[in-house]
Amino acid sequence: GSFSTDEVIRKRLLIDGDGAGDDRRINLLVKSFIKWCNSGSQEEGYSQYQRMLSTLSQCEFSMGKTLLVYDMNLREMENYEKIYKDIENSIAAAHEKISECKKQILQAKRIRKNRQEYDALAKVIQHHPDRHETLKQLEALGKELQNLSHIKENVEDKLELRRKQFHVLLSTIHELQQTLENDEKLSEAEESQETQMEAEAKQ
Repeated sequence: GSFSTDEVIRKRLLIDGDGAGDDRRINLLVKSFIKWCNSGSQEEGYSQYQRMLSTLSQCEFSMGKTLLVYDMNLREMENYEKIYKDIENSIAAAHEKISECKKQILQAKRIRKNRQEYDALAKVIQHHPDRHETLKQLEALGKELQNLSHIKENVEDKLELRRKQFHVLLSTIHELQQTLENDEKLSEAEESQETQMEAEAKQ
């Protein structure tokens, strides 16, 4: 009961080999040993002795072969474990590669989006004049505005002068009209006086 199940199976395999009847060989060996012990003649004893040696050789050969197979299986298991670890490492490396590729894809998408926004902004900028040209236009408009302001002042000055001249003209016309009216009244008074004088002379 102290042996584990694996150890019992291992010892059974070492005895039975590949299942080709080593149990039967051991049974034959035991029977040969009993016959050898009970053999009557020396010739029969020698024959049983040779048979036991032959059976032992077969068992040793089978056991050696089984050990070789067992060692080979151990090496195969180690090889499979190494292959399994290599596959696990390859899978982990593939996951890292996939993660890195996802990051590169996201970065490429950001770069593409930024490039599209840059191109759109560049098109908008192309439709507007540059700063130097705009400043030149503003300077020209400022000069034109200043010139128009001077013209406006000159026109206002001329209008003020014409207004004053017109006022003087109106005053002069008014005075002339008063003078003509006075002259007319004076002429009428003189004519009336002459008429009166003529009438008095006739009397």
